[in-house]
Amino acid sequence: MHPPNKRQMAVALAYRGQDPAPRVVAQGRGLIAQAIIERAKQHGIYVHESEELVGLLMQVELDQHIPPQLYLAVAELLAWLYRLEHGETPASPAAAKEKQR
Repeated sequence: MHPPNKRQMAVALAYRGQDPAPRVVAQGRGLIAQAIIERAKQHGIYVHESEELVGLLMQVELDQHIPPQLYLAVAELLAWLYRLEHGETPASPAAAKEKQR
């Protein structure tokens, strides 16, 4: 087991059809971040690593919807996950974005 990375951060999002946008349901640093990531993996939830996106999502209060400024970034991630879960092998969201430039 690796020692905890004090800079490690994690944010968990949830989206229900009746919600206007995804909601931050968990967030933390260090040991709490590790626990969030471990619990997600235990439940078969994909863990995406993006320091930039996590840094922005850490600014959203717990149990609040993500702000409109993050809709596009989160939508791209969710679309990528949807394709991945349905048997496609898409490039990572970051690689797809680079390809568009």
